[in-house]
Amino acid sequence: MVQSTDLHPTAEWVYRKVRRRLPRVSLGTVYRNLRLLVDEGIVEELRGSPGRHAGKARFDGNASVHHHFTCSDCGRIHDLTAPVDPSLDRRMAVRTGLSISHHRIEFYGRCPACQARQGPRRRARNRR
Repeated sequence: MVQSTDLHPTAEWVYRKVRRRLPRVSLGTVYRNLRLLVDEGIVEELRGSPGRHAGKARFDGNASVHHHFTCSDCGRIHDLTAPVDPSLDRRMAVRTGLSISHHRIEFYGRCPACQARQGPRRRARNRR
C-alpha cells in the first residue's frame, strides 16, 4: 500500500485504506506492520515535519536514495530527484571522525500549489 503511492502517508491513512479490504484490522496492527517494513528496509519512516504537521510519522515506499521537500503549509512531502552526493558521507566522516553510514537532506518551504493559493510571503529568516 505504501509503495503504491507517492503521498508519503501516515499510519492512519494506511489504516483507512486497509480497512476497506480488512474491516477487522486494528490501527495497532497497521503500526506494527509498518515498523516491520521499516526494520526490513522496505519502507522509510519520515519524522520531523515542521509547523502544524509536526509529530506525525510519515512513510515512504520509494526505496531509492533520494531527498525530500516538505511544504510547511499543506504538509505534503515531495520526492526530489536531484542527484544525491555519496561523497558527502566520506567527507563528513574525515572532517569529524564520525563513522557515517548515510545521510538524508530535507528541504522545507511552500509548494507551488500553496504559493498560488496564498500568494507570495516574505522570506522566512534562516532558522539555525
